[in-house]
Amino acid sequence: MNDTPLQPEFTATERAVLEPFVTSIDARIFGLRNLPEVVKGALFSRYSRSEKSIRRILLDEFIQQPESGFHQLVAAPTNTTADQIVATKQAEAFYDRVLVGYGDDSVAELGGAHVACEEISNVAAKILEDARIGISPLEKSTRYVSFTTKINGAYRYVREQSIMESTHADAYIAAMDGLFDTYAALLAPTITWVQQQSPRDADTSERAYTSATRAKAFDLLRGLLPMATRTNVGMYGNGRAFEYLMTRAGSHDLAELRGLQTALADALGALIPSFVKRASSPRGAALRAYLADIRQAGKSAAATLQGMDTPQEPGVTLVHAQLDALQRVVTAILYPHADTDYQSVAAHVATLTTTQLASIVTEACGERAVRFHKPGRAFEEAQYTFDIVADIGAYRDLQRHRMLTQERQPYGVELGYTVPPELVVAGLDAPFRSAIEAAIAVTRQIRGDLPDASQYAVPMACHMRWRISLNLREAFHLCELRSTPQGHPSYRRVAQDIYRLLRDIHPELTAAMHFVDLKEYALERLDAEKKLDQKRAARQ
Repeated sequence: MNDTPLQPEFTATERAVLEPFVTSIDARIFGLRNLPEVVKGALFSRYSRSEKSIRRILLDEFIQQPESGFHQLVAAPTNTTADQIVATKQAEAFYDRVLVGYGDDSVAELGGAHVACEEISNVAAKILEDARIGISPLEKSTRYVSFTTKINGAYRYVREQSIMESTHADAYIAAMDGLFDTYAALLAPTITWVQQQSPRDADTSERAYTSATRAKAFDLLRGLLPMATRTNVGMYGNGRAFEYLMTRAGSHDLAELRGLQTALADALGALIPSFVKRASSPRGAALRAYLADIRQAGKSAAATLQGMDTPQEPGVTLVHAQLDALQRVVTAILYPHADTDYQSVAAHVATLTTTQLASIVTEACGERAVRFHKPGRAFEEAQYTFDIVADIGAYRDLQRHRMLTQERQPYGVELGYTVPPELVVAGLDAPFRSAIEAAIAVTRQIRGDLPDASQYAVPMACHMRWRISLNLREAFHLCELRSTPQGHPSYRRVAQDIYRLLRDIHPELTAAMHFVDLKEYALERLDAEKKLDQKRAARQ
């Protein structure tokens, strides 16, 4: 590609002015730098409706426009924080005028921000992480972090407001403390037992071995952590996605979520105010009311199902699959390479034998050398829905997948709970069961008065039910990634079961799923830690 402009666009003086803000003055592909989010957003807004280059817009309409306040916004670091705040407020009206001329909601996607949400409950974290498009979350792991520490003598879990103001407060505190006390008491003996079962060999470093055995112990005990456990969630997203996230949080029945809406508004208002202001506008208020109304309508409509609890063992049930999925996928494979309409391609595919169809699928998948080699979009034509019962810990891991639909039922205690078999073999299961049972009893007490808030008391060992609707292309990703050896056994089983069910119903479409690992492992993280040692050695 020729990156040289047909003629010089800028004078030497202009080049010197622009240089700090772009990665190249001349290249046709370049990046913006050292600019506040509001400036970048306004720039791209103008970009879509101007014949000028973005560098020319930046120079003419921002840098050389006194009322834009540009120079104050990007002032040298010697400027005080107060100066920057004043400059931002002065410039806000100017950039709003630029942005307001673009009614398309996508303009709000032009500004992004990093936000940290610390010391929130797992209940709240899961609701924040339900945001699938436009936001990338990263949460504190239960696998690598110990939850034995206290702050001011108290374990790190949320004392939910409505519970603490109710007659259940003392019982709630006792049950939650009991879970954390048991977690702390079992941690050392669990690590010892894991190390006895998997002694370190000469090829494994002390660092890798310690990390792997601690991770295994944390995995075995994470079921003791209640959904009230405090966690940290970091998020990067665009303004439009954050607007909707704040609106959803503000419509929620739980006080913690409504408080998060206010806190997010404050944080994002200081970072990308022009892109999130609608969340606090009358439009945002109307949307919050609408979301609350439809949530209540769903609850009311489901009232006739109350009392129909169906005990269900952990597992995966395929509840929907397209009978013509193979034909759909093959039609989609051929369509972009044909010179006729979709109906004609589909009619041709209908004349092919299963063997011929399978051959086309195999060719379309190619030689998949690693799991990162994903088949094309044609595989999105096959759709499936699964009903899943597993422990909450497994859900927390699988919820990370966003290119699919997941909807859960409330966290509860009626479907039983999982005791890791390793704790049974180690003789450590009795205190585990005792703490879980105490928390279950308190959850049932609270649920009678405060059904939504009772979710805080539910331990992660308890089973929950949720559905996953996904296409075959995403199934490749989920089944192969979540069955890798270093994964937690509970979510590995879900991924393995999904694969088996797909393989049984559509063997031709799943023949290229080469990287689903169906084996079991005693020390899941060990190989990954060894590879980390190798990478460190290579860098040194």
